Amino acid sequence: MPDQHTDVELLKAHVRGQRHAFAELLRRHNDHLWQTALRTSYTREDAADSLQDALLSAHRTAGSFRAEAEVRSWLHTIVVNACLDRIRRNKSRRALSLSSETMPEPKDDRDEMAELETSIVVDRALFSLPPDQRTALVAIDLEGYTVAEAAALLGVPEGTIKSRCARARQRLKQRLDFLRDPGNRR
Repeated sequence: MPDQHTDVELLKAHVRGQRHAFAELLRRHNDHLWQTALRTSYTREDAADSLQDALLSAHRTAGSFRAEAEVRSWLHTIVVNACLDRIRRNKSRRALSLSSETMPEPKDDRDEMAELETSIVVDRALFSLPPDQRTALVAIDLEGYTVAEAAALLGVPEGTIKSRCARARQRLKQRLDFLRDPGNRR
């Protein structure tokens, strides 16, 4: 049974040519990888494309896995890098999702526009951050990784993660400080 095998064993089995080993890895980690792609990308479409690119890359390069980290961390890093690559490629031709899935359900008529406007302002502020700062901030503040875990996932020193998060929070504070005024929240 595939569930009896560790992630490392499944990855090695995949490299040896076992048909369903990689599929089992994806089944185990798909939700986490999808959430990572969503949080790192600008749109759902970019997240889906980046995740597909990352999984193809992981499938092809599985033989290079050196077991210095957990398989989940290795996959996470590949997904983040694929998202950052897509952001760089799309920089000059950014696309916006028009999917109704991205629009929140209104609570009532009065709150609908205020909530939407606040969401847009916060999203714009978050996505105005440089990708390296945004990725570090998402890993720490939204995904709940420790500084050490985020540093390992992103392949940078812990001090770099701390400084990126500090700079990102400072930029967000400057951009969003006006929301503290109660008149701007209704």
